[in-house]
Amino acid sequence: MSKLGLASRTTAIGLVLDGRVRVDGRVVRDPGRRVVPETARIAIDGDAVTPPATRTIALHKPRGVVTTRHDPEGRPTVYGLIAAAGDGLAPVGRLDLASTGLLLCTNDTRFGAWLTDPASGVEREYIVTVRGEVTPDVAAALEQGLQVDGEWLQPTAIRVRKASGRESHLTVVLCEGRNREIRRLFAAAGHEVTRLTRIRIGGLDLGDLAPGAWRDISPENVARAFPEYSGRRSRRPRRTTQAR
Repeated sequence: MSKLGLASRTTAIGLVLDGRVRVDGRVVRDPGRRVVPETARIAIDGDAVTPPATRTIALHKPRGVVTTRHDPEGRPTVYGLIAAAGDGLAPVGRLDLASTGLLLCTNDTRFGAWLTDPASGVEREYIVTVRGEVTPDVAAALEQGLQVDGEWLQPTAIRVRKASGRESHLTVVLCEGRNREIRRLFAAAGHEVTRLTRIRIGGLDLGDLAPGAWRDISPENVARAFPEYSGRRSRRPRRTTQAR
């Protein structure tokens, strides 16, 4: 139910435990019960529920904005940028306070989970500026991976665009997107990241979207940008009715 956007996970569990949910006409009291969401008939308190239409937007997150709904420190949030358009939407992953660029927000929680699953291998491309000179040899060495704080960090690709003794400009591609991965990777190599902008997620580009602006991504464009997910959804699901 939460994956379909019908209720939060906590609310959904409470509804099931209270016996207020029916699946295919039968009361379900096990929150772990597996169903096929594309075909199951779900009713709450006797009323059939229809999942909302899926919606995905692309936002150009500016520097100094946090990727959360509420910030205890009172800093501006991405929800302040998208205002009422953000109802029911959740960010897919995060960009830290100092990072900018492409951030997807969606009400399709299964799509969001697929995007953030490292096993999906969705590429994320960044334009990065660091202090000091990063030579092609150093970039090649970083591509081989590095152990940082007990965690193995390995980008998919690093390309040096321009470098000098003062600073270097690079393109970095990741497939896993671990917490602050790029900043930690370059810090371990002795280079502080001063600017970081995400310009692509899968087949979706930031394009000319201005900082703070957002645009709707149609389901057709989502399907074209992420054909692996589109193909996965189009396969006929197998009906599963057994409890875990």
